[in-house]
Amino acid sequence: MAMASSRSAARQKRHDRIRLTVEGTQLRPRLAVFRSLNQIYAQVIDDSVGRTLASASSMERESRATSGSKSERARRVGMLIGERAREAGVTKVVFDRAGYRYHGRVRALADAARESGLEF
Repeated sequence: MAMASSRSAARQKRHDRIRLTVEGTQLRPRLAVFRSLNQIYAQVIDDSVGRTLASASSMERESRATSGSKSERARRVGMLIGERAREAGVTKVVFDRAGYRYHGRVRALADAARESGLEF
């Protein structure tokens, strides 16, 4: 088995392993997180039909207005995704951290989504 050649390749391998077990259904869609160097994105996805039910990112107007650290912007994205998921009729989700450690911005987003009413 070949070694991962970079950090991103290692994260992709972890993400592939996670996706073997984590699957979004109609009753419990998947809350997928993507974290770039400066931005963070979240989507609520029903994998059974391949449809995105709700999405939020730090690139949107509501999130850009929030000044502060990247963790504070991740909290705002978590609140937005929670609100939009509830509007779409979703209350329970499966969290997909996409190979990132549950730490820092990923944790801030998850905690804020829980505070806004999502269960996972």
